[in-house]
Amino acid sequence: MKKVAMIFLCLLILILPSQVFAQRKVPILIYHSIDEFEGHGSKELYVTPKNFEKQMIYLRDHGYTLLTFDRWQDINKVNKPIFITFDDGYKNNLNAFDIFQKLKNEHFKPTGTIFVISDFIGRSNRLSTSDLKMMADSGIISIQSHTATHPDLTKIENFEYELKGSKDKIQKITGKPVNALAYPYGIFSNNVVAETKKYYLFGITTTPELFSEKGIKDEFYLLPRIYIKYSTTLDDFAKIVEGE
Repeated sequence: MKKVAMIFLCLLILILPSQVFAQRKVPILIYHSIDEFEGHGSKELYVTPKNFEKQMIYLRDHGYTLLTFDRWQDINKVNKPIFITFDDGYKNNLNAFDIFQKLKNEHFKPTGTIFVISDFIGRSNRLSTSDLKMMADSGIISIQSHTATHPDLTKIENFEYELKGSKDKIQKITGKPVNALAYPYGIFSNNVVAETKKYYLFGITTTPELFSEKGIKDEFYLLPRIYIKYSTTLDDFAKIVEGE
């Protein structure tokens, strides 16, 4: 009888962690502009630096670990994993970088991922090659791909330029691996996923939910993200990241 109980206990120890991790819900947040809104573009795609800093302080004070896709394997090893991502590569993302630097301490090491449109690098309102290199070298920001020209990928034929071309260009600038692609407009298809798998380890959507591992096909090419908007209050933010 003792032997049976011991076997059962061993099985329980083996099975329980995987169940816990499978149920773990990981927020992947999406931002665009970190700046004051002055009437250009969509207001909801802005988050003011003040609000962004409050949100990051919330994560710091509530024990979150900010990860990049280079450290995906750590989601089951760290306390309260979360991913902070920025789309399009706007110059004002330097404000987020400055806030990360400001809040960094011995216990809180903020990191984020900027998905840049490689053909837009260096435009007047976009990050420059020197910006990207500087942030990548800091270890605080991971620079990943948002394609070469930001097309609807379900309507194109030249995937090599949009996917491989952008990856190669960004890697040449930063000297760091590019392994994640954010689909423009969050639009994808089976064919888009198949093409993405040729060059990337991750495909990121805008499906609005927290990530939890379900074991479905192409799961890492269907990663969901939740928008943080101009109108998102700190209470809203807390509910989003806590999965309420």
